[in-house]
Amino acid sequence: MIRVMLVDDHALVRMGFRMLLADAKVNVVAEFDSGESACAEYARTKPDVVVMDLSMPGMGGLEAVRRLVALDPKVRILALSAHEDTAHPQRVLRAGALGYLTKRSAPDALIAAVGVVAAGETYVDPGTAKALAMAQVKGDTSPAQMLSEREFSVFIQLARGQTVAQIADNLKLSRSTVGTHLYNVKQKLGASNQSELTLVALQWGLIQI
Repeated sequence: MIRVMLVDDHALVRMGFRMLLADAKVNVVAEFDSGESACAEYARTKPDVVVMDLSMPGMGGLEAVRRLVALDPKVRILALSAHEDTAHPQRVLRAGALGYLTKRSAPDALIAAVGVVAAGETYVDPGTAKALAMAQVKGDTSPAQMLSEREFSVFIQLARGQTVAQIADNLKLSRSTVGTHLYNVKQKLGASNQSELTLVALQWGLIQI
């Protein structure tokens, strides 16, 4: 039986996933509402698959994926996202996740994705795979692709309304380092303030209102 750790800040979402997975004989051995908790408890829980929501308060899912991979290079992570952009799947798969699934996918897709990732194989839902392929063919990439991995993390947190101090705490960086990343982000995206950065993120589907 596959052992799964669920990480999502919405209790109702976790309950729905747990019931769905239970029907498929998948054992949910732990549930957490933050990336911080998942990282702290991963070694104790030792799941076969971590099902990780990307949009959570605190460090968020993308940073949690990076830290789990640093803790255990063999960790098997299925990233879940309400976003339908191309930047998030590219970033999280590069960070070490084995799978990516949008929350709008059919319920059966979650079961299939967990099975594929548990086997150590890559899974990307068909809609996302098509979007990634078309973006590459058309060259229609988000301006956020110009950002480094750390700059992208700072950008997303800032676009969601986090302060420099909060971002520094979430990502375990100094405020001066965050400030440097923020300066680079503004330069690369041609934005002069936080409001303009938020607008860019909204226009490209990188955050939701």
